[in-house]
Amino acid sequence: MQIRPAGACKRDRSSLQVILSLFPSISAMRVPVLAYHAVNIAGNDYATNDHVAFAADLRLIDDLGLRIVPLRWVVDQLLGLADRNLDRCVALTCDDGSAFDFHDLEHPEHGAQRSLFNAMRDFIAERGAQAQPDLHLTSFVIASPEARERMDRVCLAGKGWMGEDWWREASESGLMAIENHSWDHNHPCMESPGVDGLPRGSFLDVNNHTRAEAEIAAATRYINQHIAPRRTQIFCYPFSHVSEYLRSEYLPRFGDEHGMQAAMGDGAMPVTLQADRWNLPRYICGWHWKSPEALRAILR
Repeated sequence: MQIRPAGACKRDRSSLQVILSLFPSISAMRVPVLAYHAVNIAGNDYATNDHVAFAADLRLIDDLGLRIVPLRWVVDQLLGLADRNLDRCVALTCDDGSAFDFHDLEHPEHGAQRSLFNAMRDFIAERGAQAQPDLHLTSFVIASPEARERMDRVCLAGKGWMGEDWWREASESGLMAIENHSWDHNHPCMESPGVDGLPRGSFLDVNNHTRAEAEIAAATRYINQHIAPRRTQIFCYPFSHVSEYLRSEYLPRFGDEHGMQAAMGDGAMPVTLQADRWNLPRYICGWHWKSPEALRAILR
């Protein structure tokens, strides 16, 4: 089925019923989306290290009899572009696009860290490829090389942890997708003001077309150049800041410009067919849960 441009899937009640009649399995969709930050390394236990939590969570999800699926499958189902059985499924994401997503690296304080990518490979080696045949992780990356270099130098350890050398290999691995986390996160470490007088430190201030094009469409173009022929199609709001302009105006109306089909935003609840495609909810590790027991409660 041909993918419709963003803005072409405005569903009223009658069109929703048509979709449900054509694809009856999607009516039951209720998929928790989990989010991790691979730079969250303050120790080497579950509560202080997202790598430790991620590896443990893979096994917990499997032990609960749940199935891990690509986030894009969830978006396709929401938009009526696919008819998959997503009953008892979970999707995994990670933010900011540090090299810790893909490469094993040495942390100056907390030692060797197994990447999220290699944690998935370890899981496959331990339990077999058929334990989770659709195992997948979506990495939302920051596009601007200058922004990533500055964040690495100012906010991290200056070890080159924010490179892009791994994007293509990850996107071709079958285990990961590279998606859009904006041009520069409108991060407070960036020179201020940004484009069109943009104040730094909040994505809520991305509230007009000029600022949105610079933060979202420019990121799409850059990322697509580096993962072609694959393309980024899902946006993730930095800081989980969902500006009303982006949610209700820019993202729905300017799909030909930015290429996004959906956006991950705020709210701790599963994605259902009734979710707002421009503000899909997620659960964030270290915020919405800090222990295996808390995640178990979310998933049950």
